[in-house]
Amino acid sequence: MELVPGPRGRTRRPEADCPVEVALAAVSGRWTTLLLRELMGGPRGFMDLRALLPELSAKVLTDRLRALQDGGLAEVERRRGFPVRTRYALTDAGRALRPLLVELYATGEELLRLGEQRTESEPAPDGPTRHTVPAPSDASRAGGPPPPA
Repeated sequence: MELVPGPRGRTRRPEADCPVEVALAAVSGRWTTLLLRELMGGPRGFMDLRALLPELSAKVLTDRLRALQDGGLAEVERRRGFPVRTRYALTDAGRALRPLLVELYATGEELLRLGEQRTESEPAPDGPTRHTVPAPSDASRAGGPPPPA
């Protein structure tokens, strides 16, 4: 398969309609990939998402959900009743990101593995790596001039 099979990808600079740029924009932003991962499992309520991603603040979660909705990747369903129940679900476009997320994960695993191999194969530095500070001389303890460097 050709790396860039269509003319939209053969640009000389990043273009908004380049398929690679569109795909990268869809998953960009801190927490976005984790949020997409959780929504791949099916519709989730706001508090469900908070429980699944406890380090994610309510503000950032709200911002990311809004961005996914604005991008046509997620939709919100409000159920009647008291209190109103809100659930978020991926659209067809959002679900289309699954292969990309799977491939990003596999590529990340490979890069980590290759990085570990490179680190293990690097020779250890010669001599001690610890820096020591020389003890003060008698002259500096007595308030005299510092020793010559």
